[in-house]
Parts: sequence; structure tokens; C-alpha cells
Amino acid sequence: MTGKTIEQIRVGDAEEFAKTISESDIYLYAGITGDFNPAHINQAYAEKTFFKNRIAHGMLTAGFISAILGTLLPGPGTIYMRQELKFMAPVQIGDTITARAEVAEIIPEKNRVIMKTTCTNQEGTVVLDGEALVSPPKALR
Repeated sequence: MTGKTIEQIRVGDAEEFAKTISESDIYLYAGITGDFNPAHINQAYAEKTFFKNRIAHGMLTAGFISAILGTLLPGPGTIYMRQELKFMAPVQIGDTITARAEVAEIIPEKNRVIMKTTCTNQEGTVVLDGEALVSPPKALR
């Protein structure tokens, strides 16, 4: 099973992935990555920060974009080459985040696709904005 090839992709094609952030997501991400920043895992500490509550790791949210690129668009076989990110707003436990990747530009001679990437919360607030460069899978011969 492979994803869409460069010939099958069109500007404007898009896919989304949504997930509600749980406390266990944050602890599991901290354990996997070693990022035990108290802003993510210590409520007493977090209450004294600008956000007044624990927040999810920004890269946890960014990982939802990877899920789209590797499983939906272009899909299996895609090589994720570059990602630019701007973290726009905090993500808290209980937020439902919808990641979206949309084809912005196709560079067929290099087998590259530029994707506009965003994540929004349940209120429609953009929490992450960015751009990805991917190499979609080649047709099986």
C-alpha cells in the first residue's frame, strides 16, 4: 500500500486528523521524548506561568501533521523533508486539536510537494501554523 504519487496530487488537496488531548498523552509524550518541562507535567508550577495551567508539548501537536503526511496525504511511502512551525496558542488538556495539511505547491521535476500545515482547537483558534516539504512515494513498477 502506497500513498498518492506526484501525478495523483493536485493543489488544494487536503486531509485532516483530529484528537482530544488527554493527560496521559502529555505524560506519554514526556516519557518518550524526555521532555519533562514542568510547564507540561507539574500543575503547581504551571499555575505560576503565563498560561496558568499545564499545556501540551508543541511538538506533540506538530506530530498530528506527521500523521496526516505519513498515512493520508500523500500517505504511506512519503518522505517528510522539512517543517516550519509557528506555535500560535497553547494547547491544554481536553482541547480537541484538528490538524490539516493542504497541498500548496507541486514541484514535479523534483518530486516535491509543499504543504500548508495548521492545527486548530475546538474553538477554531489556530494553535500551530506552518509549512511542510515532502517527497511523495513513487509509482510502483
